[in-house]
Amino acid sequence: MDRRPPFHHPTDSHAVAPLLQSPGDLDRGRTSRANTPPTRSSSTHSNRRPFLSRRSTMRSVSPSELAREAARRKYSYAAFFFLLVLVSFAVQTELSAYIQGDLGWDKAYCMLYLTHGSWSMLWPAQLLILRMQKLDLPWDVFWRRHAQLLRSTAAMVELRRIDVDRASVMHRASPLRYMARTTAVVTTALTVAGLSWYIAVSMTTPSDLTAIYNCSAFFAYAFSVPLLNEPLRRDKSLAVAVAIAGVLIVAYGDVGSGTGTETPDPETSRRSLGNIIIGLGSVLYGLYEVLYKRLACPPEGVSPGRGTIFAMGFASLIGVFTLTVLWMPLPILHLTGVERFSLPSGHTAFLLLLSVIANATFAGSFLVLISLTSPVLSSVASLLTIFVVAVIDWLFTGKPLGAASILGGGLITVAFLMLAWSTWREMAEEQEKKVRELGADGMSDLSDEEEDP
Repeated sequence: MDRRPPFHHPTDSHAVAPLLQSPGDLDRGRTSRANTPPTRSSSTHSNRRPFLSRRSTMRSVSPSELAREAARRKYSYAAFFFLLVLVSFAVQTELSAYIQGDLGWDKAYCMLYLTHGSWSMLWPAQLLILRMQKLDLPWDVFWRRHAQLLRSTAAMVELRRIDVDRASVMHRASPLRYMARTTAVVTTALTVAGLSWYIAVSMTTPSDLTAIYNCSAFFAYAFSVPLLNEPLRRDKSLAVAVAIAGVLIVAYGDVGSGTGTETPDPETSRRSLGNIIIGLGSVLYGLYEVLYKRLACPPEGVSPGRGTIFAMGFASLIGVFTLTVLWMPLPILHLTGVERFSLPSGHTAFLLLLSVIANATFAGSFLVLISLTSPVLSSVASLLTIFVVAVIDWLFTGKPLGAASILGGGLITVAFLMLAWSTWREMAEEQEKKVRELGADGMSDLSDEEEDP
């Protein structure tokens, strides 16, 4: 038989008072709290935001939704710069052809030097735009934040990790030295690839030139497998093959039909040498795209705003390297008579200035596009400019679009859409993997990281 007394829960308010507290303390505490006017600190505390912040609410969002939102944000940046690539490349192509062909200012290396050197102005132009958005900040604060963003992003690029704010990680990085070496390597590959086009343009046919040089999309994919550890995917391989088929149809479809503008073939040996040179340029241009992605782009997980700012900064480094180092062949070409140095004047100089601005816009946008997506997608996207230029020629010169141009342009467009969808899925899968690894709090930190200077 249970002899324990029944459980009794006292209802008196003093039952929950501390054992060592005197009865008067309760009244004294209540009276003081009730009669004391609210202080500034207490009123400030009462007006603070509730504890349920954005970070805590993100825990209620599934990883797949977070991943899709991050991928959507990244793709919106990429779509904007993709449009800039199309427009600026079309403008540059039309102006360059008019300057060299109709106006007679055919200075291949000098034009390359001026256009690539103009990239040095991308970072100052970007800095001006960012400053206009932050006029409320003192200049020293603005500059300190911007410099810190570039320095920390360069450390991320060098170490291939995001958590560089820790002292134990940051002391292992040498951003300035690393970026100097990387700029030299990437700019050399770009310059040789660009020069091959200017050298081969007078040695081979326009069809060969277009078809072979734009096969860089294939080489970009080929180099992405060993250098970027990108898996071989059936959908990507098919898209690249369709794009190259479209380029071949555009280049050779109208030859012999009477509607093309094909010039007479150069002699066979000279044409073969030109094809070899442009083939080397195609390989190097694909390598340039992959080297830039591997050596000069921030790792996955960096916000699109930070990646865009850093891409423009690196484009300016390429321009500075071109201006300070690649001027050396100019006097050699002038003295040997290969290319006499002379600057244009009047109307030609004005159009050259517009062409240089268009090229700088294309270059910066293209580097941002590679940074946000992949070299393969960016390379195939640039192939769309072939069709865009043909449409512009039709609109402004009345030159009709041939069946080959329409069919080839359609195939390139289909290939681009296939790659865009494949890249979207890859980005969403990568972001979802990041969410699982870091959790909602870590993903919130990445999405909220400082993008402004």
